[in-house]
Amino acid sequence: MHYKKLPKEFLEEFINRLRKWGEVHAPQKKGKNTYFFSRLDDPSKVQIDYTRTVIPPTKKYVLRPVEPLMLFHGDRAEEHTLRTTKLVLFGVHACDINALKILDRVYLSEPRDPYYEIRRKNIVIIGISCMPDDYCFCKSMGTDYAMSGFDLFLHELRDGYLIRVGSPMGHEITWNISDILEEVSEEDIEYLKKFEKQRLSSFKRHVDISAMPDILDLAYNSRVWERYSERCLGCGNCTLVCPTCRCFETYDVWLSVNTSMRVRRYDSCFMVSHGLVAGGHNFRPTRLDRFRHRYYCKSYFDPIHGINCVGCGRCDEFCPAGIKHIEVLNEVIGEIYGR
Repeated sequence: MHYKKLPKEFLEEFINRLRKWGEVHAPQKKGKNTYFFSRLDDPSKVQIDYTRTVIPPTKKYVLRPVEPLMLFHGDRAEEHTLRTTKLVLFGVHACDINALKILDRVYLSEPRDPYYEIRRKNIVIIGISCMPDDYCFCKSMGTDYAMSGFDLFLHELRDGYLIRVGSPMGHEITWNISDILEEVSEEDIEYLKKFEKQRLSSFKRHVDISAMPDILDLAYNSRVWERYSERCLGCGNCTLVCPTCRCFETYDVWLSVNTSMRVRRYDSCFMVSHGLVAGGHNFRPTRLDRFRHRYYCKSYFDPIHGINCVGCGRCDEFCPAGIKHIEVLNEVIGEIYGR
C-alpha cells in the first residue's frame, strides 16, 4: 500500500480539490448531537471527529428508500433508466466501509443489481480514522480497520493526516494533488502506532463471536429472546439505521388507466408483513420470532462472508426501547456457558 501525508493546514484545500472527482458529501452536524452525510458546500463545516451518522452512507447513497424499476404502458414494459451523479464521500468510518463491502458481495454477485452497480461505480470513498464511543463494538466484529473498500483513508496525526492509498482512483487523486502532500516520516509512523494502541484500548463493549454459530444453534429457545422481545417495540428502527440491512419489497402502483409502475422500497424483518407469503401464511408471526430472527441474520457466521454486523452501534444508540445488541448477545452466551 502507498502512503502520503497531508499537512493539517491543507485539509480544506484537499476537500476543495476533491470536487474534481465528484460532488463532495461529508458528515455534518444537525441539531445538538446528531450527524448526517450531506453535500458539503463549505469545507469548514465538515465534522472530522463525529461519532456516527444517523443514516449510514450505505443506506443514503447506494441503496434507495424507494426506487422505480419498471414502467408499464398497456402491454409494453420499459425499464427505468437511472441517472446518477458522481460523488465523493469524505470521512467514512472503517465500520461503514466494511458494511459497504458486505453489500457489494450481495448486490454485485450474479445476478448483479444494475441500479446498485452504477451508483457504486460513481462513488469515491475517502475514509477517516475515529475513536470509539460508548456504543462502538466494531473491534469485536473485526471491522474497526479497513484494509480495502476505499480509495483513500486518512489517519489523524499530530500535525496532519497519514493517507493510505487503496485503489487506482486513490493513486490518481494523490498524483493530482502532489503539491500539497508530503512524504511520511518516522515520527509520523511512531505517532500512528501510539494512536492505534490508544484506539484499540478504548473500546468499552466486547463480545466473543468465536463460537457464535454453535451458540445460536443451541440458544434458539433461550429465554433471553423472549424477555427482550417483550420490551421491543417492533418499530424496525434498528433495521432502518443498520448499514448492512438490505431487505426490500416490490409492488406495483397504478398511475393511470393504462399505465403502472413497479417500485421497490426498504422493508424490515420487524414488520409483520415481512414474513407473509402466498396463501396468507406468516412464517414469523410473533414479535419473538421477528426479534430473534434479526439476531440470527446479523450474527450467524457465514464461512464465506463472515458476520453481517459491523458493530457500528447505531441499533443501540437509536433504539427507542434502549435495547443494546451486544448486551443481548452476551446474555445469550452467558446462558449457554452458565455464567
